[in-house]
Amino acid sequence: MKKSDIIFILCLAALFAPFFCCDAVYEWYKSFNANHGMVMSFLKFAILSTIGEMLGHRISTGKYTSPTFGVLPRMIVWGFLGMGINMAMIIFSKGTPMFLEYAGYADASADFVAEGFSMGKVLVALSISVAMNTIFAPVFMTFHKITDAHIARNGGSLKALITPIPMAEMFANINWKAQWGFVFKKTIPFFWYPAHTITFLLPAEQRVLFAAVLGIVLGVLLAVAAKK
Repeated sequence: MKKSDIIFILCLAALFAPFFCCDAVYEWYKSFNANHGMVMSFLKFAILSTIGEMLGHRISTGKYTSPTFGVLPRMIVWGFLGMGINMAMIIFSKGTPMFLEYAGYADASADFVAEGFSMGKVLVALSISVAMNTIFAPVFMTFHKITDAHIARNGGSLKALITPIPMAEMFANINWKAQWGFVFKKTIPFFWYPAHTITFLLPAEQRVLFAAVLGIVLGVLLAVAAKK
């Protein structure tokens, strides 16, 4: 274990320990999360998804960051992406049961909001996950790929946030063989479909946090896959 690993672990402990050790902090979190969902979405993804990318970078390169990694701009971008994810989760969790009812599954909404566990609830949660990750995820993943490249292109500095993104050039430079063959064809059906099915089985107030935690898991999985 390197010195950087010890520092990283200590920083994580200092960040998360108050939520487990102090009831007042946890109660504040629950209250703020209930009243300011989009703000908390920004903070959760800014922190947790960036941690996931740093862990992935550590696995891939042996270091948590690099000169072009850009921790601060990544955090800010992830924050706004997290708000978009929260919006998508609300839209698809409300709209998909309505579509299922339109298609003939009369009890879709009732099964989804029912207490406890049932196969109907799993079916609706899976349907929401499939709809969101088939329609929304490819656009989100491609835009995220572009923002990462844009940050690296600007030396990992905050300048990237105010510099226009040359979208046409960035689209042309994406490795579409990897984007389609691995990111879309493998991570979406084999990771995101089941992972977000679990997400939508959770209470609504826990879904965004769990989705942000999944960003950590995926960052590690992608780094391991890249090394292999």
